[in-house]
Amino acid sequence: MKILYLECGMGAAGDMLMAALYELLEDKESFICEMNALKLGKISALPCVKSGIAGTRMRVMLDGAEETSEDLKEIKEIKDPGAAFEESHAPEHIKSEEQPEHHAADFFHIMTLLNALPLPETVRRRAEGVYRLLAEAEAAVHQMPLQQIHYHEIGERDAVMDIVGVCLLMERLSPAEVVVSPIHVGSGYVRCAHGLLPVPAPAAAKILQGVPIYSGQIHGELCTPTGAALLKYFADQFGPMPVMMVSRIGYGMGQKDFPAVNCVRAFWGEGEENNGLPFAAPPLPNGKAAELRCSLDDMTGESIGYACELLLREGALDVFTTPIQMKKDRPGVLLTCLCDAEKAGDFAALLLKHTTTFGVRENICSRYTLGRNFTPRETPFGPIRVKTGTGYGMTKHKVEYEDAAAAARQNGVSLHDVLQAAQGGEEHF
Repeated sequence: MKILYLECGMGAAGDMLMAALYELLEDKESFICEMNALKLGKISALPCVKSGIAGTRMRVMLDGAEETSEDLKEIKEIKDPGAAFEESHAPEHIKSEEQPEHHAADFFHIMTLLNALPLPETVRRRAEGVYRLLAEAEAAVHQMPLQQIHYHEIGERDAVMDIVGVCLLMERLSPAEVVVSPIHVGSGYVRCAHGLLPVPAPAAAKILQGVPIYSGQIHGELCTPTGAALLKYFADQFGPMPVMMVSRIGYGMGQKDFPAVNCVRAFWGEGEENNGLPFAAPPLPNGKAAELRCSLDDMTGESIGYACELLLREGALDVFTTPIQMKKDRPGVLLTCLCDAEKAGDFAALLLKHTTTFGVRENICSRYTLGRNFTPRETPFGPIRVKTGTGYGMTKHKVEYEDAAAAARQNGVSLHDVLQAAQGGEEHF
């Protein structure tokens, strides 16, 4: 299976991860064209040599200027302590006179922006998941509701480009497993909207809880909140490099220069499943879902079935019914529709239109999901798709029922025979 190993001996930032993954691509030019077509800014891949090592640095230009960063070894290095508390918009992005003004964006502004971009749905959902990690970390650090969090700490369009770029590259590469080394976070202080903060910045530290990290002799912010969120979202395992046959290596260079080469190194190759790595990544929410419910006692079974089918056709994640006992001992049905939180209003309207209910209850919850892909498997009854779920140190397989049922009907055999053939003779898959 395809394995991606990310070596973060000098931490990680969004642009460094994007550059390292970019170097693994065969068709590099089309990725740059796709990113620039989003019209968020101008991105270019620059050849870069650090400490004698050749790699790529991603340059993101916003309104003709590129933002830079500033690290501080000690607080006493600031001649004017009051200047440390001037408004800025990211610990890794400090304003200068030549740089354009950026405004903080709240969580729902970012979600609206992502929904408006012409992106594949899987890429959009992954980008939303990364931003949720960032927002939840900021909310926890500042003890504020998620709705009130503003992204001073990660800018706006430049961070969106970093996150979307990494998500697009992950979609193109489609690794079966992503392994990340222990992460070097750096040391010292960083200047941000709230003043001087220790490294790692509080949001990054919150995101990296449960992840193997370490400090060292390098002074500076090596792992940014954006880099931390991307690593935690995509990592299936944290630990040393697994046994793998490496075919390509990418070097994603950072903007800063340190005594050690400032890069993320990406290894791409073949490996075996279940390498037994330590530090299995804890399950992470892959987005927010809305659970919509309504109680029904005056609809026929056919009408309820029609409503369920319609909700599924419209893109509901799941729809199911539960028998309940209602007022005055009337038997009834609890209809539950699970959908993306952003589409809750649309599905609530469908429930109100296609059922007899006068009201719909909503519960917002997190989802924990494995990464999924479909592989056709040749059988004596024709090709049957098998769904594979990977993540958190596990792999699961399941034969697609609709494919198996259709093959059983067409060949005049039992469903069991088709499932056994698709499963390679195993009892369970």
